[in-house]
Amino acid sequence: MAVRVVDASALAALLFGEPEADAVAQQLEDARLVAPGLMEFELANVCLVKTLRHPQQRSALMAAFRLRDRLGVEQIAVDHDGAVELAAATGLTAYDASYLWLAREMRAELVTLDRQLARAAEAS
Repeated sequence: MAVRVVDASALAALLFGEPEADAVAQQLEDARLVAPGLMEFELANVCLVKTLRHPQQRSALMAAFRLRDRLGVEQIAVDHDGAVELAAATGLTAYDASYLWLAREMRAELVTLDRQLARAAEAS
């Protein structure tokens, strides 16, 4: 089974039914999904922003957020020193660099909708 590192942008597309959800689902099919522990906080922040922008949809958004455990993403510890060094070398945030660090460490494909992160992954 292939291992895929999946970031919050891709998971948010799935959880919140964004237009890219089908494409992301295809990339993740039949794979072991892994992410840094910060993924939970990032998804929580996406949910918060969506509820602030669309308060009338709060119940539905919270229900979608609560489904995150069903995605079966295994959270793996990241070497924070390594992530900071990678962030400095690539121009990414430390948050985004943690996904890239994990993908490199696990020799896994990185699934993201973040263009800058995707470019950094392709360059490595």
